[in-house]
Amino acid sequence: MRVSVIGCGHLGIPHAAAMAELGHEVLGVDVDQAKVDRLNAGECPIYEIGLPELLARHTASGALRFTTDIREAADFAELHFIGVGTPIDADGRSYDTVQVFGAVRQLAPHLDRACTIVGKSTVTVGTTRKVIELAQRLAPAGDRVDVVWNPEFLREGHAVEDTLRPDRLIAGVSTAEGEKAIRAVYAGIIDAGVPIFVTDPQTAELAKGAANTFLGLKISYINAVADMCEAAGGDVSQIVDILGIDPRIGAGGMRPGIGYGGGCLPKDVRAFTASARQLGADRAAALLRAAEEINENRTTVALGLITRALGDRPIKGSRITVWGAAFKPGTNDVRESPALALAQALQQAGGVVTVHDPQAVSTAMIRNPELEYTADLAASLDGADLVVLATEWPEYRQADPHALADRPANPLLVDCRTTLDPEPWRSANWAVHQLGRPGKQRALPR
Repeated sequence: MRVSVIGCGHLGIPHAAAMAELGHEVLGVDVDQAKVDRLNAGECPIYEIGLPELLARHTASGALRFTTDIREAADFAELHFIGVGTPIDADGRSYDTVQVFGAVRQLAPHLDRACTIVGKSTVTVGTTRKVIELAQRLAPAGDRVDVVWNPEFLREGHAVEDTLRPDRLIAGVSTAEGEKAIRAVYAGIIDAGVPIFVTDPQTAELAKGAANTFLGLKISYINAVADMCEAAGGDVSQIVDILGIDPRIGAGGMRPGIGYGGGCLPKDVRAFTASARQLGADRAAALLRAAEEINENRTTVALGLITRALGDRPIKGSRITVWGAAFKPGTNDVRESPALALAQALQQAGGVVTVHDPQAVSTAMIRNPELEYTADLAASLDGADLVVLATEWPEYRQADPHALADRPANPLLVDCRTTLDPEPWRSANWAVHQLGRPGKQRALPR
């Protein structure tokens, strides 16, 4: 098929490259000419595992190209994916769908033959109906323009894998033609055995919010348990193992730490909570809001652990290295990053903060230019009074604690992601503190 992908960001670029990998001819559309030029040269402006190779291969073959001309996309494609951003609105609770409707307003007047618009962006329930009304009113093809909502379930850092080998597909359709188009564009994935759920549009819209909100609930729940372990002297890692063995629960996504972030999960939980209130489901809204409040308090919890680790020495004046800037490993995305929020809080408390990240230093510098950064892991420790692990990159788990022990002023590490095996570090004379995990821990001497 000939397909277009409108919006070339963290969603659109991996999706466009994956569609080319599936054998389609693909035209990506973005308003940023400089980005389009880079993409056409096979250069990837975001970090995703496997994406640079996929992008380079398919731009070189001609199966994938990019443009700023939406009229060209209308003439070229029979199916148009909408993958623009839907940030949280000014009210802080609902999606800002200006870019979605803006893309449809620009595309529809050029649609003079039967085609399908496929929404990928995460939206408020009821959006598909409004998009159908707008597209069919503006398009010369009228009601021959179909609209399907096909929400993405990408994990940043795994976007290519999750597009080519997803665990499920959802298609919110209003017509048999819409279902036929979705089955055609995803034929290779469906033939590989991936289940497809064909629903009405409102179910598809709610499904994405429900999935991400459940993940948020799960993370907030285990963080609440970690706080209880911290107070009682229990070990949250063992509780995760005990709970995770129950098939009704599972350990996936249940890692205690400083909370969830990124461009999707926080806004999806907020918007789903707002939808619950708007639909009159007040008890559901109260439950979801409690999960938000737990997540919002994680920086304060981490500051408390850091303060206890420092002992009599205050944060003010301490040289603190923060390992991690991205909101999760595998991406350079720093939107709503708990790691950066913690680094900023430490600096505001008077700490002298240096941030290291394997991939996200350049993006973090744009968002938080007031912090100091380094791309050298070993050098990031020089003279540090305290090291804080804030993003669970494998580079930190695989680091040699013996080789690094002589770099800090005191080999003291606070693992805010409970991701390290503390024993190798302690054997190298590091003092290791972890959220919700007791152990042989020592405070930094005065």
